[in-house]
Amino acid sequence: MPNPKPVIRRSREVLGGTPVFAGTRVPVQTLLDYLQAGQSLTEFLEDFPTVSRQQAIAVLEHAKKTLLADARAAR
Repeated sequence: MPNPKPVIRRSREVLGGTPVFAGTRVPVQTLLDYLQAGQSLTEFLEDFPTVSRQQAIAVLEHAKKTLLADARAAR
């Protein structure tokens, strides 16, 4: 099974290494800031059309898995 395409990219040449959605210059942090402020995923996607819904959901799923794994490890 081939490796899935990465959805997050870090490069010193793009925003000094800030994690961004692959193929864009949109920081992943921007999505989290939108959600924290009570804005919807749809609003984020409307404001940043270079990010696909699939990319945004993949990032949120990755964050969920990481948080749950960290919580399990802390037990």
